[in-house]
Amino acid sequence: MNILFVCTGNTCRSFMAEAIFNSLNNMEEITAKSAGIAVVPGSVSSSNACKIINEDINIDLSNREAVQLDEEILDQSDLILTMTYSAKDLLSNLSLEDSDRIFCITEYVGQKGEILDPFGGDIEVYKNTYEQLKNIILLLLKKLKEDRQN
Repeated sequence: MNILFVCTGNTCRSFMAEAIFNSLNNMEEITAKSAGIAVVPGSVSSSNACKIINEDINIDLSNREAVQLDEEILDQSDLILTMTYSAKDLLSNLSLEDSDRIFCITEYVGQKGEILDPFGGDIEVYKNTYEQLKNIILLLLKKLKEDRQN
């Protein structure tokens, strides 16, 4: 199973979700990637996001370039998880045949709300977003394991 995390620019939320998921996941046949809907060409991951990831899971992603979402990436993805409902709606409207695979990440794990963009915030804003994502990813992993057993 290929999971795709999607946000706006792929410099904060979706790439943090990818890093968290891949560090916590122990199911070999499930992998995660991330991409952005409106990536600025040549943009790299947020330094605050990279710092938090490095502190928590000891991975240096400071030279990672943002990935632009495209049709090929969508086609390779079995489950597409957006950070907001507006991103979910945009992708569902652009790709009607994929709409049954597209969810807001909070919705998919039975939670309310969205993962708000920390871009431009201080390190504490990024830490809060990271912790929110980590909690959601733990719920996601639990759901995926339960779904496999049923």
